[in-house]
Amino acid sequence: MKILFTFPGQGTQRAGMLQQLPQDGDIMPRVRAVLGDETDSLDSPDALKHTRAVQLCLLIAGVAWAQELERNDVVADMVAGLSIGAFPAAVVAGALGFEDALRLVALRGDLMEQAYPHGYGLTAITGLQLGQVEQLVEGSGTYIANINAEQQIVIAGRDEEMASVAQKALAKGAQKAKRLAVSVPSHCELLSEPALKLQQAFADVALNRPRSTYLSGSTGRVLWQPEQIADDLALNMSRTVRWRDAMVAANERDVRLAIEMPPGSVLTGLTRQAFREGDTLCRENNSVGTIARLAQRVKAAR
Repeated sequence: MKILFTFPGQGTQRAGMLQQLPQDGDIMPRVRAVLGDETDSLDSPDALKHTRAVQLCLLIAGVAWAQELERNDVVADMVAGLSIGAFPAAVVAGALGFEDALRLVALRGDLMEQAYPHGYGLTAITGLQLGQVEQLVEGSGTYIANINAEQQIVIAGRDEEMASVAQKALAKGAQKAKRLAVSVPSHCELLSEPALKLQQAFADVALNRPRSTYLSGSTGRVLWQPEQIADDLALNMSRTVRWRDAMVAANERDVRLAIEMPPGSVLTGLTRQAFREGDTLCRENNSVGTIARLAQRVKAAR
């Protein structure tokens, strides 16, 4: 029986999210050493209007809380992240250095926002099957971005075109069509050029073979080779997220406890839908002590 750490993507961020990080770690001094004075306002309302700050905050929070669990003897056998969440996942797995991750994520956010500074984003459609949403996006100028669950599909594109597809989805019986707090059209071919630029930046970064299993949220496949993980991190902004496939694969690989790092609980609900057996929970709604007790049960059952 195994333990999985999951790391959320954009849309879960909130102002002040770095003010409640664990006090025992050294993460913020390390952030300041790379980002300088930007560190002070990174999680402010104004900063979080920008993709760069959002992604950096999610990286920092994910690594900080995973390290807190590790200090309490809760160690991941497997990691997986949705979109930007793949970066803290790679850090926690030991494949990517934290300081390198900070630099790469800052560049990633800049490249994405520069390509589409306004008027684009993501919309989540709940209550329709993938085939139904595929019919709606055909010829609409929008793209399938995330397959999060059997009936939660995210589309990417221009605001007006997404709004049109959302109206058609509701008319077709969707329970909900919600514009997400993401300001770029992630996980589709619109971001192919920025992805290639980020891939070039990885040429100057040394990655390691991970010490825990790295599960790609884009492909649902386990990756062990450093060059494969680098490509997964660099190109995932332009690839469809297949979170459901990844979580089914994790459950089939004997994961019986999935713990979502802050902020939020979105992945916990999605992961629960994909698991046939086992527990899913988020750190934000559960104490470290509770999680440690559940982890001990998993380890005792091995």
